[in-house]
Amino acid sequence: MAKSHYQFKKRQKELAKKQKKAEKRQRKQENKAAETVGADGSVETGGTEEEVIPSTEDPGL
Repeated sequence: MAKSHYQFKKRQKELAKKQKKAEKRQRKQENKAAETVGADGSVETGGTEEEVIPSTEDPGL
């Protein structure tokens, strides 16, 4: 019967865990960057990848 490659499996598991942590950290940074304070003092949250573009037109005209 063939031997199990314990060290190889362990390394792969560690790499997968490290990758998962990095992805989680990146998501947190994106969410933190998406929360910005607007000019009027309101907090804008961007839960999706859509970009919020403020209107430059004057509604009073």
